[in-house]
Amino acid sequence: MTFDDLQKSLETLGLYDRVTMKQIKSRHRELVKRHHPDSGNNADGEKIKQINAAYRVLSEYLESYRFSFSEDEFYVQNPEERLRRQFMGGPH
Repeated sequence: MTFDDLQKSLETLGLYDRVTMKQIKSRHRELVKRHHPDSGNNADGEKIKQINAAYRVLSEYLESYRFSFSEDEFYVQNPEERLRRQFMGGPH
């Protein structure tokens, strides 16, 4: 997989830089329903193949992703907690 593959997959699903797995799954499900040949509207077998391929690339990337459980990363992922701690006097 290349970075271009990753970017093309995001583009195919209509997603951007920071998304959750939940958002990826939801978008995949939405697009498959919309383009599935049995749907009767906008049926496109080739588009389904592209959508599923993009989903596989993103899933593979996330399965191999190394998550950081550092305190700094926690506050990047949870900005409301960072603000609560900073302004409400939570534990440091």
